[in-house]
Formats: sequence, C-alpha cells, structure tokens
Amino acid sequence: MLYSKIEGEGKPFIIMHGFLGMSDNWKTLAGQYVEAGFQVHILDLRNHGRSFHSDEWSYEAMVQDVFEYCQANQLTRIDILGHSMGGKVAMLFATTHPEIVDKLIVADIGPRFYKQHHQDILAGLNAIDFSVKPSRNDVEATLSEYVPDFGTRQFLLKNLYWQEPGQLAFRFNLEAFNNNLDAIGKALDSDLVFDKPTLFIRGGNSGYIQDADFDAIRQQFPNVKFETIPNAGHWLHAENPKLFFELTTEFLKE
Repeated sequence: MLYSKIEGEGKPFIIMHGFLGMSDNWKTLAGQYVEAGFQVHILDLRNHGRSFHSDEWSYEAMVQDVFEYCQANQLTRIDILGHSMGGKVAMLFATTHPEIVDKLIVADIGPRFYKQHHQDILAGLNAIDFSVKPSRNDVEATLSEYVPDFGTRQFLLKNLYWQEPGQLAFRFNLEAFNNNLDAIGKALDSDLVFDKPTLFIRGGNSGYIQDADFDAIRQQFPNVKFETIPNAGHWLHAENPKLFFELTTEFLKE
C-alpha cells in the first residue's frame, strides 16, 4: 500500500508529486487545501518517499497502486492533482477510472511523449558512493559536479535520510529508475479520453506545455481549461504557491 498523509475533512483530494519527489514537497499547500475544506491525501508513489520499492516501475503500475489505495480507503469520488510525472499518473488514472474522478488538475506536463532529459541528475545520483559513509555535505559536493542549480540539488537532497546511525541513503529506488529510464517520458495513449472538468496549469517559463500542445490536449480532455503562472518554471507550485493555490481552488470549487 502506498504511503500517504491524510488531513482534513470534506471532498477527498489526492495530490501526487513528480519524479524524484515525495509527499513532503506538498506539505504546505496541502494544509491550505485542508483549510479550504478538502480531505487531502498526499501520496508517495511507488519507488519514491516512504512507499515500497519495486523492480516494476511504469505508469500502469503506479495507476494500479492509486486505484488500490482508493479502494482501501473507500474513496469512490475524488478530485486529483498531479505534478509532472504525477500529472501523467493522474491523466492515466482519470482516463481509465473516470467513475472515481470528478475533477482533474495536471501541473506542467502534457499527455505527449517527452524524451529523456534527466541524464545529468541521474549521473550525479549514481556517482554517490554510500558505502564510504559520506556526510550530507559530501553528498551535496558530489551532486554539485553534475547538478549546478542549487534549488534542484536541495530538492534532491530532501530524499536523504539516516538509514542507520552514520549511514545515509536515498529514499527513492535509484536502481529501478536506472533500469526503466524510458518509462517516465511515455505518452498517454491517444485514444484515452476524460470528458469531465480538467485544468492544465503551466509555468510561463517552462517548456513542458506549449501552445502547440493545446489542440492535442483538447482531443483527450475536451472539458479542459488552461492557466499559466507567469515567471514560473517547472516547479510552478513552489515558485508561486499563492497563485497556484488560488487558480486550483477556484477550479475545484466551480
């Protein structure tokens, strides 16, 4: 069963993080959604955070995990939000289980194919040798040789934890990612359609959803609304959480 944090009372609202992320990334916004009247479920997807590790890692497997989570928690009518990889999971879940999903929010990802672009990050993660018992500063120093952006490094370092005294490790399953590298960019099958209210929200400085993608998105999500957060990149919910919260809650309460 997936690890989750459940807070609040009201309409169940599932939130799913992106690649190499975890539920903690959404803790602050989740609290705001609770105050807005939702029962919020922030998940750790398989091979991420505190959820289980598995050699199998695909969108189909992650969707099945979420379906089993809903069954176990007796969630029969939900709203769902996913960012990046989590957005792909949310799209596939909504199109294959539309009887469960009332509203869908997709943050800065489209249903199309994305070619692999995490090579530098994965090279940096694979360069860390935990057998020599590095300190947190040692890990960051190694990562900085591959990942120059400070914010991205801090995002990755949130995954560090003390496996035992003196022994750091990453919470995610790096081996599964190495062995299934192409899985993350996979396109949503073009014949899958979700016709209930859908919001695609993108960062104005991000290239993940382009104007040229709109028509293809409308083919699969005909009841779609598009919003753009100006001066924000791929981590739009972290860069402008105020506007992200306003736009998403307005949509959810329509």
